Amino acid sequence: MPELRGLTLSFGPKRVLEGFSLSLPGEGITALSGPSGCGKTTLLRVLAGLEPLQAGTVEGLDPADTVLLFQENRLLPWRTAAQQIADVLPGAGRGDAEAWLALAGLAGEGARYPAALSGGMARRLALVRAMALAAERRAWLLLDEPFTGVDEGRAEALMEAVRGLGLPVLLCAHEAHTLSMADRVVRLSGPPLAAIGEKRGDLPDFSRKGP
Repeated sequence: MPELRGLTLSFGPKRVLEGFSLSLPGEGITALSGPSGCGKTTLLRVLAGLEPLQAGTVEGLDPADTVLLFQENRLLPWRTAAQQIADVLPGAGRGDAEAWLALAGLAGEGARYPAALSGGMARRLALVRAMALAAERRAWLLLDEPFTGVDEGRAEALMEAVRGLGLPVLLCAHEAHTLSMADRVVRLSGPPLAAIGEKRGDLPDFSRKGP
């Protein structure tokens, strides 16, 4: 179980993390819920090794064992949808690109370039690309607003696919629908980032209903 202890990070005079601590379960889907600008994205970037801490430690989670989905899709404009997936898979697995596209509801769209995709399609492509890489590496999935522009039905199907990978997941989200599908929701305030409560199990306003 990863332990975040006393994380501290500032950008100039702005203190984004100040002695922030949190225990993360080593399985299931944990969602971070908080207002824009509170520090959620910065926390994901710290866990992915993209922001150096000024103080504090992360125990039990190596940045090399993470895959981060950014808020921006960061698709390569010169690569087709199928190539975006194949690029993160080893040679023997590149034939699986079409299966990942189908999972995203993009069957038959493999030859299209990002500029020809709608915002929701591009977001789904970016998500399944991250899922394909995480599945290959058996890595933590760090997802920053994974369902932006994605309708609820497709979001539900994709969340079940994420769950089906059997990987630990930490995601940031604003939508109540997304939060309702998580196993655990940590409510946050900030900056500086602070945990103000959490919900688990079948509590209706934050956690996924069911056993």
